[in-house]
Amino acid sequence: MHTIANLNVGERGIIEQFLFESIPLQLLEMGCLPGQEVKLIQLAPLYDPLYIKVNGSHLAIRKETAAQIKISKL
Repeated sequence: MHTIANLNVGERGIIEQFLFESIPLQLLEMGCLPGQEVKLIQLAPLYDPLYIKVNGSHLAIRKETAAQIKISKL
């Protein structure tokens, strides 16, 4: 299984699972939940943070957090 951190710019995936304890509450409140489509929009110059689109929101998340969110690629 892949994670958000494994996506290339422009690729999409469906969030499958993650440990709720490892994800900041703000991401959950913004709709970063299982079953939602996520798309990698842009990478920062040093590849951290990642700029993603999920549930209609554009979010910047740390690569460490993105590696905890398992997805299935589309």
